[in-house]
Amino acid sequence: MSFTTQHVVPAPREEVWQWHTRPGALARLTAPFGFMSPLQQAESLADGTSVLSLPGGLKWVARHDLSRYQPRRSFADVCINAPFRSLANWRHEHLFEDHPEGTLITDKVDTRIPTGAVESVFAYRQQQLIEDFRFAQRLGELNAEPRTIAITGTHGTVGAAVAAQLGTLGHTVVPLVRSSPGAGERLWRPNIPAKDLLEGIDVLIHLAGEPIFGRFNSAHKEAIRDSRVGPTHLLAQLVAQTPSVSAMVCASAIGIYGPDRGDEDLTEESERGDGFLADVVGAWEEACAPAREAGKRVVNLRTGIVQSANAGILPLLRALFSTGLGGAFGKGTMWNSWVAQDDLSDMFVRAALDPEWQGAINAVSPQPVLNRDYVDALGALLHRPTFMPIPSIGPALLLGKEGARELALANQKVVPSRLENLGHVFRYPELKPALAHELGGEQLVDAPTCAPEEDGSGSVGAGKD
Repeated sequence: MSFTTQHVVPAPREEVWQWHTRPGALARLTAPFGFMSPLQQAESLADGTSVLSLPGGLKWVARHDLSRYQPRRSFADVCINAPFRSLANWRHEHLFEDHPEGTLITDKVDTRIPTGAVESVFAYRQQQLIEDFRFAQRLGELNAEPRTIAITGTHGTVGAAVAAQLGTLGHTVVPLVRSSPGAGERLWRPNIPAKDLLEGIDVLIHLAGEPIFGRFNSAHKEAIRDSRVGPTHLLAQLVAQTPSVSAMVCASAIGIYGPDRGDEDLTEESERGDGFLADVVGAWEEACAPAREAGKRVVNLRTGIVQSANAGILPLLRALFSTGLGGAFGKGTMWNSWVAQDDLSDMFVRAALDPEWQGAINAVSPQPVLNRDYVDALGALLHRPTFMPIPSIGPALLLGKEGARELALANQKVVPSRLENLGHVFRYPELKPALAHELGGEQLVDAPTCAPEEDGSGSVGAGKD
């Protein structure tokens, strides 16, 4: 099968080409629903090698084909490892041409994989690249000067996305890792950070912390608190003491408003709520005080329910819905304040670069939805029924009574008041397109052209950016 599709990226060809050469390009273009995760991006589009992981410990190794390489015009890559070299028989050529509206990208694929399995992946790639460049244009002069940005939590879904996006924007990302630092990484001991950890760093983005989703027993609750408050305070002290660092961007959560606020519109000015998460998040934000008191710019992004195909509640709900047992929690009258994965990444990038961003900011979509409307949207996308309500005992069995109340059954109508005042533009202000992007429900920009496999001569390869 031959597959060809085209789309126009709103940027000059030189910029689009350079984007593909930068660290993070492979990660930005790897569809989260495609069962592949990037392990290594090729250092050269001419003859480098990329590696992606697959379930079961398998790997997909793609080598760039020097014979198809033309600087700023084309590159191609070929799968070189068994068994996929024979099974997939896949070659991907990327062609770049000038266009009145920017750059015309043509993707040509030869493969044994059915077209239907390929289309959604390329629809994702198209949308991702177009929206990444639209975001870069909105940044404008904020992105004119390359920065050196340290990030904790780069092994998490959000951290990996933020690091990749900053890399493609031309910034230097320095991951702070807790063990075995590789090239470009620094060793970070959360409870005993080195005094020179942030030397030469312009901005710190702090995302690390024990995953909140889980059963709320005493051990888990302790891990949630201890992984956030103390390490954040120590990092804030380092920010205060390091002359090069101008800003600290720290993750936070809408849990600060408490688990049940009814129909109240919750803005950044709303009173703090009660409960375990409200106490933890309050202490977490307060832990940034040393940086604030030293005159450094501090941003606390209060994240809503992140819509990511790879982490959080969405993969669990997708698995449940696939069995035909999906439905609302109880009567489905709780407000779900959500945010698209790529919108959240945009927010962290903007917070790192924009001096106007400061203080607590609600990182949520402008359109919170009732739980029953959320499950209806998800069911429609997955073509699964949603008529079977999930009793409250279900989340309680998984998360414990307190965890269910604070997470699955939380009722929080949070609005992004400060984002709106700052003029932030959302990629996905509405839920249905956000879910479609994460779960493979988008359409190609144009209709693909499919043709029979020509002759089987020449190697065929893997899709890398």
